[in-house]
Amino acid sequence: MGELHAASRYIGLLSLSAALLEALLLTFVFKRSYDWRSGLASIAVSVGRSVNVLVPVAFALPGAYWLHQHRLFDASSLGVGSWVILFFGVEFLYYWYHRLGHRTRWFWLSHAVHHTPNQLNLTTVARLGWTSKLTGAYAIFTPLALLGFTPESILTAYSLNLSYQFWIHADWFPKLGPLEGILNTPSAHRVHHAANLEYLDANYGGVLLIFDRMFGTYIPERDDVPCRYGLVHPLNTYNPFKIALHQFGPFLRDVWSARSAREVLGYFFAPPGWRPDGNSETTEDMRREAAAGKQQAAVAQEPAPATAA
Repeated sequence: MGELHAASRYIGLLSLSAALLEALLLTFVFKRSYDWRSGLASIAVSVGRSVNVLVPVAFALPGAYWLHQHRLFDASSLGVGSWVILFFGVEFLYYWYHRLGHRTRWFWLSHAVHHTPNQLNLTTVARLGWTSKLTGAYAIFTPLALLGFTPESILTAYSLNLSYQFWIHADWFPKLGPLEGILNTPSAHRVHHAANLEYLDANYGGVLLIFDRMFGTYIPERDDVPCRYGLVHPLNTYNPFKIALHQFGPFLRDVWSARSAREVLGYFFAPPGWRPDGNSETTEDMRREAAAGKQQAAVAQEPAPATAA
């Protein structure tokens, strides 16, 4: 794992350099509005996240060492084929890990941090939750150990998957033609980070979008709907502690106010925005409300029926 941490530091330094270059070019060459304080806040969040190195692999991937000892077969002996299997295995599980991060409030507590920037740029990559390993989110990758992959190789493949995603956070990158809908591109990731109702809960893939296509969560970027970045209810702060922990206060208040075990479970595992009284702000509820509003507006615009003379 020492080599992984060293490689991560090297990649982190390169990423920081690229993000700084992007900021300078956008500000001074292309004269675009660039929120420097937000970028610095993202870096501060990243520094705080460094405590994650203290979380042991056995905790991040619970049971993985035991499963590896009792593996069903040893895919790692297949040479290049083993890396192909590991790549698609991580990609498939990453899709569900990412989807759960948006659709289950317990995991959203950590993942929401990444969606707090109101501008999308390369510093957004650094803005990751401090509690991801503590919420048990990484456990979804544990079954790969049954195929003969060590916990270290699983985390390495996961890290490489994340490394690919660095460049797709550049919102100035154009669409990539026939690659759209196949690879995770900047255009597809703009949609993922958008808070527009038309774009919510889409494009969860890491490197590929094939599982989004398979499971109905792929949404292409539309020229007539510019992306609005950030949360549905924007978070306007540069305080790294508030950014990293802003979801926990409302979550704890909701759990404390729960009147039954069902409500407690709902606050943990239902989608973000769920309320037991029906006044929810889940993606589905907001879309139903918007559709009903459009229908009412259409009815109101219909001409009144002609009356008999």
